[in-house]
Amino acid sequence: MVTFVAEDRTVHSQPDYVARAETLAARFAARAAEHDRTGTFPFRNFGELSEAGLLSLTVPAVHGGAGAGARYAARVIGIIGRADPSTALVLSMHYINHLVMARSPTWPARLSRKLARESVEGLALINALRVEPELGSPARGGLPATIVRRTETGWSLTGHKIYSTGSPILKWYLVWARTDEAEPRVGQFLVPAGLPGTRIVETWDHHGLRASGSHDVIFEDVVIPRDAEIDVRKPADWRAPDIAQAAVHAVFVAAIYDGVARAARDWLITFLKQRVPASLGAPLATLPRAQEILGAIEARLAVNARLIDTFARDVDEGVKLSAGESNAVKLTVTNNAVAAVEDALSLTGNHGLSRTNPLERHYRDVLCGRVHTPQDDSTRVGLGRAALGL
Repeated sequence: MVTFVAEDRTVHSQPDYVARAETLAARFAARAAEHDRTGTFPFRNFGELSEAGLLSLTVPAVHGGAGAGARYAARVIGIIGRADPSTALVLSMHYINHLVMARSPTWPARLSRKLARESVEGLALINALRVEPELGSPARGGLPATIVRRTETGWSLTGHKIYSTGSPILKWYLVWARTDEAEPRVGQFLVPAGLPGTRIVETWDHHGLRASGSHDVIFEDVVIPRDAEIDVRKPADWRAPDIAQAAVHAVFVAAIYDGVARAARDWLITFLKQRVPASLGAPLATLPRAQEILGAIEARLAVNARLIDTFARDVDEGVKLSAGESNAVKLTVTNNAVAAVEDALSLTGNHGLSRTNPLERHYRDVLCGRVHTPQDDSTRVGLGRAALGL
């Protein structure tokens, strides 16, 4: 079990990473439409994040990072999500993994120090590769088809991962796989990117988050060292969720899509103030209907802000949380974000759905919030079963 303890109370006496994120966000927003149109990966964004010290935000201070906890990191993710949610998604997964590896007893200290140092010194991003063509999301159960076999020197890895977010730039893959033992064990193996037998197949051509580089990664007898085994257990031992990790994942995903909704809200306000229909002779902003719908958007975003901030604070302070709470926060914030953008579209007509305006892109991006684990149906069923005592 991983426990997150606040380390970001001292961050404010260090460089202001929020201000750095806001400066970079303006540049990322200016490039986001082109990356969306072409489906190209925003390599430049990550170079600038590295130069600003933002790739090591959740790396412990003892290893040269900022030592930020979930609350501070969620603020940064929200800022980047408002500008370019594809970049924010890759960044959030990197942050989660560093929060986990620094505090998890299953991570070898030598490896967690090595990855922390690399993240401080340059571009060394990490993400977990879990989803497979047949397995789908591991959260719904089942053994992975990706297999590791023992060799004289370590392991040989073979498998096919899909939706591997950030694959064009990742230096490290945390691969979900099973052993070929008589009684298979399941877990995570740390794999350096680019090893012989590794291929990235550029399959990502999605409706939203088109610049996230969530391609397929294929492993064919990839040789990895024996100490690549990070956390491998009997399948039954994985049934209980890691509540702390689930909580920080929920709050970071929520922050991304809340950021998208805020970008949509910002564009809508400008549109309402500037759009003057000939039949009205005044800006749309003067219409009570427009004011009411914008007010409903503001109400949803206010709820989101409170949920994200207080829940992230609870994570940092070690408050005992439940999987149901985490899932409910993710469900509520992402659906509020979708509803906010849909409300914006209701006021803009064809203008909002035109590719010349960013609201169309924001709508495609915000819909992706529902896809992330846990999906809405799983959350609702789980909450319902818990209420029934089942």
